[in-house]
Amino acid sequence: MSAPRVPDLPEKTGGPPERTRTDPCHSCHICDEVCPVTPVNADFQGPKSQGPQEWRLRDGDVSVDHSIAACTNCLQCHAACPADVDLMALHTEARAEHVEERGWSLHALRDRLLANYGLLARLGSRVPRLANWAMDNRWLRSLAESVLGITAEREAPEFANETFREWWADRGGPQVESETKRVAYFHGDHANYHQPAVGKSLVRVYEHLGYEVRVPEQRCSGAPMVANGHLEDAERVTRKNVESFDPYIEAGYDVIATCTSCSLTLRETNPREFDLDGVDRLAANTYDAVEYLRMQDELADLELDSAALPDALSYHAPCHARDQGVDGAALPALRAAGVEVAHLGDDCSGMSGTYGWKEERYEDSMAIGEDLFAAAEAVEAEASLTECPTCGMQLEHGTDEEAVHPIEVLSAGLDGQ
Repeated sequence: MSAPRVPDLPEKTGGPPERTRTDPCHSCHICDEVCPVTPVNADFQGPKSQGPQEWRLRDGDVSVDHSIAACTNCLQCHAACPADVDLMALHTEARAEHVEERGWSLHALRDRLLANYGLLARLGSRVPRLANWAMDNRWLRSLAESVLGITAEREAPEFANETFREWWADRGGPQVESETKRVAYFHGDHANYHQPAVGKSLVRVYEHLGYEVRVPEQRCSGAPMVANGHLEDAERVTRKNVESFDPYIEAGYDVIATCTSCSLTLRETNPREFDLDGVDRLAANTYDAVEYLRMQDELADLELDSAALPDALSYHAPCHARDQGVDGAALPALRAAGVEVAHLGDDCSGMSGTYGWKEERYEDSMAIGEDLFAAAEAVEAEASLTECPTCGMQLEHGTDEEAVHPIEVLSAGLDGQ
């Protein structure tokens, strides 16, 4: 497994990178070859056309091609480009301009709601049983599809009866103090509202290794806002997160995240797009939670109890984990403990955060995930590992597999101690 990729960030100019960054493109089309959308959507022009080619031909009077909305923001094109063209920034800017140009519509409202899902989740978590009933009600789901274009085909993630932050407050915060081993946990919305077991597992593993864990106030990383072209919203939450985490960084804490889309957004997207004091410090001190332990050579110190672990698991590497070079960090430790782990390959799941929730993208989303589904169903495994919560949702939707985060399995391996 490669080391985490340190982004070569463009010089800040108070906004997205200059369009002259398209010059290194030599039309090799590797970006189109790795794109998961082009094989399933004939209307999508592909990352080369949407990125360098379009920017070269455009002037102030030419609109962004509407097919940019079909981009999943998987960033495989960005990672694969041999000329280091900043496709991440080019597509991000194009989506933002597309949002400005298209104006108001019910689909535009839907995209804004999905982009700001954290606000909706905060409300739903206050009445979890009512919210779960509403999201599971077939009539209400059909209404949401017909009015807003939110697909009725998917099972909505359940709200936990107790959020991670509520659990954290009830336990009285950190149970371990350290002057040298300190981390600040960025849990994101999914681990807080829907999968608090992920956050609890992280706390257990890190405290077992002697780390002092803190949980600062935080907002969404901005990933769904960037993916839906709402950069003003993304800048708003980025500013909040920088203000909240910066004092911890100054005090010697490293920032860890259990969602690879969150860590990628904090480390690479936000410092590219927003000229905010402290955003580079947050980027430079943010890590994937399991990769951080691997970097510190501490995964072996867990001394996992094989009797408490599953015999066989499969593993899906999320696109955003591969983009950062942090995929599969837990696999060597699990295999050393006797767990048979089958790697499912490098296929995109097709979910891509909010993308798979859009009615007009649902079929493409499932078509993109077909190879992954087939690979998962061909393996005898008790569950599928993945570091991305929405990839996990897609795996569970497209197969009979249960999806779990690697940190949950590492925590389970401590049960015999």
